[in-house]
Amino acid sequence: MRGAALALAVLISGCASTPATTPPPTANVSPPAVSSPTPTPSPTATLACAARVLAGMTEEQRIGQLFLLGLANDQLGSAEIEAIRARHFGSVWFVEQSRGGVTPIREVADAVQALATAETTGSVRFFVAANQEGGLMQSLSGPGFSTIPRALDQSAIDPATLRLSAALWGRQLLSAGVNLNFAPVLDVVPPGTDAQNQPIGVLHRGYGHDPATVGAHALAFMRGMQDAGIATTGKHFPGLGRVQGNTDFTAAVVDDVTITTDASLAPFRDSTSAGIPFVMVALATYQRIDPANLAAFSPIVMRDMLRGRLAFGGVIVSDDLGATAAVANITPADRAIGFLSAGGDVIISKTVAPANAMATAILARASADAAFKARVDDAALRVVRAKIALGLVRCS
Repeated sequence: MRGAALALAVLISGCASTPATTPPPTANVSPPAVSSPTPTPSPTATLACAARVLAGMTEEQRIGQLFLLGLANDQLGSAEIEAIRARHFGSVWFVEQSRGGVTPIREVADAVQALATAETTGSVRFFVAANQEGGLMQSLSGPGFSTIPRALDQSAIDPATLRLSAALWGRQLLSAGVNLNFAPVLDVVPPGTDAQNQPIGVLHRGYGHDPATVGAHALAFMRGMQDAGIATTGKHFPGLGRVQGNTDFTAAVVDDVTITTDASLAPFRDSTSAGIPFVMVALATYQRIDPANLAAFSPIVMRDMLRGRLAFGGVIVSDDLGATAAVANITPADRAIGFLSAGGDVIISKTVAPANAMATAILARASADAAFKARVDDAALRVVRAKIALGLVRCS
């Protein structure tokens, strides 16, 4: 298998005692799970498997694991197929508001998984994601999908009941071939400010107006999805509850209140302690945390706060770096290099062209910079571990 033994030893040192000299076996494709979640392997076994899988990948395939590529019109078109084959992109997401129901979504998801070949992804299957929060932010609806209440209404449901409902919604996603949900929202909008908060409050995406209520209900949603075998994404760290503009449509969104020890961070702390596998970082600037950088380009936000203070060991994912107004004045190359260098792991890109440009830039930098290459490999290792935990690849 390809992959230097020294690089592999660096990746797994300090994380587990598994010898780096174990010959890497072939990564075998796991059958799609449609009825019950896959049992979670032990952390040591997962790390050892992930390291062996990574050792069998080319650098291009490792870089491909760092992307969640949007499917234009919720279809697997020729541009997406070519990008996956040429750039080895390892995860995709449904970007539209689809009302066709489970069947057409499953057809697309199955077609995506068929591209998980040895040549394309090292036989590692895809995360297939959707934005299935509820209310206006329910991307997938129609036959086979329940109508999910908006998060603010979910906050009025007893957490135990909400967990059962979320498990049902998760099983519906699983039946459609979706295994990753861009939810729950962990942002806390202060009481009485919904109308001024465009990204969360106006859209009723928050689970209440205090950290305890948000945390309890977001955890119930997360655990219900987990019960169904769906990975979840806490967002948008370190919180969009106090901003005014929506970063999808507005540049220079600023939070001038939140601090590194803010009480509003409690839902993020609770979810990371509970083992949420993904955390999405915001595209706002936090003046009292790191006034020089958007959160998605801030080592203070990602390394010091998320990895350090919150001890988060999962996958740090960006908000969309492909098509949002917040990054429109930054070149795709600088977006990708800046996010990974600051500590991020997976880049979301709604569209193909910037994703291709970002992958090219990452490969060029990794080829010339050993420290950056190690950062890329570390991020890829985290992604592969998350996929093993969900049954998307196994070692034999």
